[in-house]
Amino acid sequence: MAKRDYYEVLGLTNSATADELKKAYRKIAMQYHPDRNPGNKDAEEKFKEAAEAYDVLSTPEKRAQYDRFGHAGLSGSGAAGGSGGMRPEDIFSNFGDIFGEEVFSNFFGGSRQGGGGGRRQGTRGANLRIKLKMNFEEIANGANKKIKVKKNITCTQCNGNGAKDKSSIQTCSTCGGTGQVRRVSNTFLGQMQTVSSCPSCNGEGATITQKCGNCKGEGRVFGEETLSLDLPPGVQDGMQLSMNGRGNAGERGGPPGDLLLQIEEEKHEFLTRRDLDVIYQLHLSFPDAVMGINTEVPTIDGKAKIKIPAGTQGGKIFRLKGKGFPAFQSSYEKGDELVEVLIWTPQNLSHEEKDMIEKMKNSPNFKPGTDAKYERDERGFFDKIKDAFA
Repeated sequence: MAKRDYYEVLGLTNSATADELKKAYRKIAMQYHPDRNPGNKDAEEKFKEAAEAYDVLSTPEKRAQYDRFGHAGLSGSGAAGGSGGMRPEDIFSNFGDIFGEEVFSNFFGGSRQGGGGGRRQGTRGANLRIKLKMNFEEIANGANKKIKVKKNITCTQCNGNGAKDKSSIQTCSTCGGTGQVRRVSNTFLGQMQTVSSCPSCNGEGATITQKCGNCKGEGRVFGEETLSLDLPPGVQDGMQLSMNGRGNAGERGGPPGDLLLQIEEEKHEFLTRRDLDVIYQLHLSFPDAVMGINTEVPTIDGKAKIKIPAGTQGGKIFRLKGKGFPAFQSSYEKGDELVEVLIWTPQNLSHEEKDMIEKMKNSPNFKPGTDAKYERDERGFFDKIKDAFA
């Protein structure tokens, strides 16, 4: 099933401000939260859909990619920036700050994690941005790349909790493990209860008596990780792919950030890209252009045979159907290879060669005709295309 436009999901236009996005998401999340719609799968899906839309549109880099390429610009390796696979409680863990603590207490039973209490996970990890080079063959066919990246990774000694051992983690005595403190105050409207993060444990519901010696209590360390990336075919230079959860590890069990891949297209030795098409300039000698020739030309995947008929003019363009790039996330659209013929003019001639040219010069068969004019016009059009992509 095709995804709905993210702006449509939130009931906004693509000119919406950050505040408008926040207000729209808050309204929809309040309406469709599973605690308000128990057993209603449709409401839960709409809740997740709104979270996914807000996740993308509230992040400047993701929003720019979405505005330019749509849903395709957020995909890569089967991972697009979104919340479709997250639990409702995880969504509130990521975006709960826009609702306020009172909302959780008054409407959702005071729980962010569905198990009693408002304990919050540690801080979310930062996104990781890297540039990834791909050659023409990898772009055309897709590729699996293994790369080493330096980033924050989960501490293996404490498994990310930041404590020396299990006995070093104690339930917070201030909040009793809920991560929240409630205060009752008397106002002219009567008694009112407010809920806020516990100041003793910063909302985590637990305190660490002895920190892990390896990560100093952060639950993560700076290290190196080898990532295996399955890259889809048809990407373009400058395109950014977003992969959920492949970025920096969060603090003390917090969710990881995303991996943002910016594609850099490597130049080909012989071919030039123009959208989905590739361009090759075939240099022919004058005798081959006159007599015709069977030859081979380079393609993205190797070589292809091509027949140049006798009398081919300079500037003639031959089209090799389907030898270009596939469209991104399309199973049917594919570009072609355009082969432009250029006639090679020798610059150094022997006396014998000059005599032969002199004899041919006055022959009526060597005088340009109407067909040559047509070919020159076609060449001029092609030159304009090449200049635009020089």
